[in-house]
Amino acid sequence: MSSPLSADSANSGLSVDTVEVPELDESVAILLCSYNGERFLSEQLSSIEQQQHAQWRLFVSDDGSSDSTLEILKSFQARMGEQKVTLLSGPRTGFADNFMSVTCLENISADFYAWSDQDDVWAADKLSAALTRLRQVPVGVPALYASRTTVVNESGVEVGMTPGYCRDFSFPNALVQNVAAGNTMVFNRAAHELLKAGPARGIVAHDWWAYMLVTGAGGQFHFDQVPHLFYRQHETNSIGANAGFMAALTRIRKMFQGRLRRWIDQNIDHLEVVEHLLTEQNRKVLSRFKSARNRGLAGRITGIWRSGIYRQTLLGNLGLAVAIIFKGI
Repeated sequence: MSSPLSADSANSGLSVDTVEVPELDESVAILLCSYNGERFLSEQLSSIEQQQHAQWRLFVSDDGSSDSTLEILKSFQARMGEQKVTLLSGPRTGFADNFMSVTCLENISADFYAWSDQDDVWAADKLSAALTRLRQVPVGVPALYASRTTVVNESGVEVGMTPGYCRDFSFPNALVQNVAAGNTMVFNRAAHELLKAGPARGIVAHDWWAYMLVTGAGGQFHFDQVPHLFYRQHETNSIGANAGFMAALTRIRKMFQGRLRRWIDQNIDHLEVVEHLLTEQNRKVLSRFKSARNRGLAGRITGIWRSGIYRQTLLGNLGLAVAIIFKGI
């Protein structure tokens, strides 16, 4: 096996010799991305170690930490063994690129894949709950699992819960809304192959991309209303949890500042690269949506309405309607 955290791997994004997760029953490759996570990392590693589903292997892509993150990781690796824990170097171009780089590595093979942040705490049934849903999906059908989360503060005190959505989860929804956090996501081999077929750099967010790509290709998205992890909120979160009325208002405000439109532009650029992977119906949805976004007011309202896009909540759809009028998407 190549030396972890080598200069060569840092320069090329990620590199590792062939790494095969043992072909045991329902093997899981946990893909954790770290960056200066010394404050909370040990607690997250402990919760991974205590999973009821024990057939996992951990791959950590560190994005250039300058604190004691690497020492914590190496200590965990020494205790668990190099066959259980593999350390890698990330591309150092942001969290989304880090997650996609390790996800797209050709030489990591497992039955299922789970994304992990460095600062959460998993419930003991985190993996087993996901696999209960995913094992029901026929082999070859892309499937993505996600769930609600219990939001906690820096001290681990519960402060809320992310929304429990009830509308259909679909490509028209995914085009304008990221409904779940990547730290809850687990996906099967077929979904992994889809992700590897797309871009490994430059996406807005790995979790949003997974939701768009899996639903766009006609795969299954399973949303668990029961939370199975504690999502820690602190000042250095890359993206905060979508929990509560104020969080929704913050997102609507940023929609009017043009952030959502820029993100959708970026998403569409990447979807065009993998458009051949989408179902015929979803290619039509994408085409109608793209065309309508750049029309005049009347054409924009009519065209986007006919494209079928929607958000999950009443408040979200009201904000979406206003954003359409003012060309905010």
